[in-house]
Amino acid sequence: MGNVFGSGGTGDDLYLSNGGTAAFLDALWLAVSELARRPWDFRFAALLALQDQNVMGRGVVGFDLADIDWGDTPDERARAKDFVLSVIDLALDRHRWDELTYEPPYVPGYLQRYRAMAEAFTPPPRPADEDVFPGPDSAATASCVRHRVLDALPYWEGCVFCTGGTMR
Repeated sequence: MGNVFGSGGTGDDLYLSNGGTAAFLDALWLAVSELARRPWDFRFAALLALQDQNVMGRGVVGFDLADIDWGDTPDERARAKDFVLSVIDLALDRHRWDELTYEPPYVPGYLQRYRAMAEAFTPPPRPADEDVFPGPDSAATASCVRHRVLDALPYWEGCVFCTGGTMR
């Protein structure tokens, strides 16, 4: 069983195994925790938190870029897209990967492919599925002191590294 991260209907989706998904999300989590500053950023972090297979179940996570609420105005959508690309770029720079308990050899390729998908994507004025992207009240704004990343609150206590045990 695998997980799908959709490209917004272009057919160029990213299909990952359960292990590939976990490593991909670990890399993104380290980056989003470093860069999140604005309310939308923390909502995107919450979306990533909801992909934690240790809590949600293996083979049942993933989201489509078209299901994200990118914002109401062209400027908001551009800023949100820039943030996502910045998160991916920081992950591609192997930000804090030395703290992981494993070496993710395939993650750079996943991240490059996902970056290309996100870069080519044109955010729509309204999301295709408004139930997918966490609202402002569900943003991941708490911090996991142990791992120095965002916590998965308000969904559950602990961060993706607390539930997965993949960080030193």
